Amino acid sequence: RVYAYLLQKRCIDREILNAFVRRKLIYESCERSRDGTKEYHNAVFVGFDEHGVARHAHKRGLYTQGKSYRGNVEGCDPRCSFHWTGTSDRLYVFEAPIDLLAFLTLYPDGWQQHSYVACCGTSPIPVLTMLQRMKTPQAVYLCLDNDRAGHEASLRMTEQIGEQFHIASDRLIPERKDWNDDLCVLR
Repeated sequence: RVYAYLLQKRCIDREILNAFVRRKLIYESCERSRDGTKEYHNAVFVGFDEHGVARHAHKRGLYTQGKSYRGNVEGCDPRCSFHWTGTSDRLYVFEAPIDLLAFLTLYPDGWQQHSYVACCGTSPIPVLTMLQRMKTPQAVYLCLDNDRAGHEASLRMTEQIGEQFHIASDRLIPERKDWNDDLCVLR
């Protein structure tokens, strides 16, 4: 179900999805309702700490009809949000895991060498943590949504990144609301 949802509904590239699944960063959960009469299936986007311990999980319902569930599992550490750690000095920042995957599908050339983080919202905590973990961060690309929340969060993050790391950040703005909207229009 995770593959069907992300490949067909969200238009994510299979090889990119495979890379995240192989690293155990994405899997499917199946949970029963409290009364035991229904099953709920979710794509789970996992964030690991620097020691390889899972500390964060963001769930996205796999239903294509109506409004589906999305949210972080209770007790998650926001410092360890869903991310990919590369070897370059670049960090790309997103609000949602699916937008991160959509961006990689749109711009696949050499993607594995860079670092990416999905804040699972607009908190700067995952971004600041990733910058602390990177050896010599030089460039930050804020790829948040093209809406009021994304613009305001980008301004706040730009200020915090400049103050704490003395790095200027650039803003990459999707044409539509988010990167997945841009991707799905092309497919």
